[in-house]
Amino acid sequence: MRYHTPTTFADAARVSAAAEGVTRFLAGGTDVLVQLRSGTVRPDDLIDVKHIPGVREIERTSDGGWRIGIAVSGIELGRHTELVADWPGVVEGMELVGSTQVQGRATLTGNLCNGSPAADGVPGLVAAGATVTVMGPDGTREVAVEEIPTAPFKTSLKAGELISAITLPPRGKNGGDAYLRFIPRTEMDIAVVGCAVNIVLDGDTISTARVSLGAVAPTVILVPDAAKAIEGTTLDETALDKLAAAASAACKPIDDKRGTIEFRTEVAGVLARRAARIAYDRAKGASA
Repeated sequence: MRYHTPTTFADAARVSAAAEGVTRFLAGGTDVLVQLRSGTVRPDDLIDVKHIPGVREIERTSDGGWRIGIAVSGIELGRHTELVADWPGVVEGMELVGSTQVQGRATLTGNLCNGSPAADGVPGLVAAGATVTVMGPDGTREVAVEEIPTAPFKTSLKAGELISAITLPPRGKNGGDAYLRFIPRTEMDIAVVGCAVNIVLDGDTISTARVSLGAVAPTVILVPDAAKAIEGTTLDETALDKLAAAASAACKPIDDKRGTIEFRTEVAGVLARRAARIAYDRAKGASA
């Protein structure tokens, strides 16, 4: 195995593009190192991106959004009070990934690039309308987060490409988001269903919304019909019923030992109702 320590993203992209065989990027390492130890993946080239300046930084963008470095850990996200105030749903999703020890290493970018349909860190990003900057041999491009996963543990990244940052849009006024999941145990488990909701209010009325589901399809999915169900409403019971029905209708889950198709489909609707209510209350707090 060849171990590389590039100091720029351009260098990392060049190394990746020239590599033959299996390539892995190393930031937090909570997925890659487990794969190495278990022998499920034996990379020919391991590219450690932690030496690139800025990968551990969280900073405001010029329009008031946020740029999150690819090696920022879950603990570092949770300690950033301004980011938590703007996007609590994004942060609380990532804070559910693993133990305290794992939180010290696990990253949002790694959670996304691992490609798990049950990734806790991804639905919140999708609901937020986050994008990633992709660096590769042909330059850089901005890609919506929901376009990165393509199948279980597969992504749309091409040979030689890597993500160099995550960008969250400006929170703006009167907005709120939330992430909830169902797991069989009380902690440190993989989501059977996950749901993130992001809304913006105009007075008491929801002007815009985004709803995302995890663990109910081959990838984390954006559910436009669920958002339409609550837009233009004050999130009354009728709207919540329509939201739950739309969320359940979007599910294409599998049967496994952790949950049946019927169970996952029903729970998606339940979580959508609960997450929407939390997001709405947070937005009302922001407008107070």
